Amino acid sequence: RQMCIRDRKYLEEFLVSNWDNIDLGAKYDRHEEEIDGQRKKFKTDTGEIDILARSKDETEFLVIELKKGRTSDRVVGQTLRYMGYVQSEVANPNQGVKGLIIALEEDVGTRRALSQIPQIDFNRYQINFQMIND
Repeated sequence: RQMCIRDRKYLEEFLVSNWDNIDLGAKYDRHEEEIDGQRKKFKTDTGEIDILARSKDETEFLVIELKKGRTSDRVVGQTLRYMGYVQSEVANPNQGVKGLIIALEEDVGTRRALSQIPQIDFNRYQINFQMIND
């Protein structure tokens, strides 16, 4: 049986808790602070980045924006703002910045906007939950 995460907070907690076991963790390390065991989101002058990661070879940063349910093209602008901040304030001149939007579904506006911005990828999420009786 499939279960969808409808709350962005739970999606974020799942990704962070399982970082080393998902595809993103193979290429990227999270680039965030922990204070007293609590994860602190990366703050910009236009908001907080859901997850900021840096490639293991340190050549690029990845701005990850999470959306519950269906996206709108507004998320593209939001992701670009965060990417611009990271490029300007965090990255070295030789480091690139990419974006990744993760949502349950994308709408046509998001798809059209992303078709013009190759630096931002889109992934749909699906969580499978199984109970196994041993």
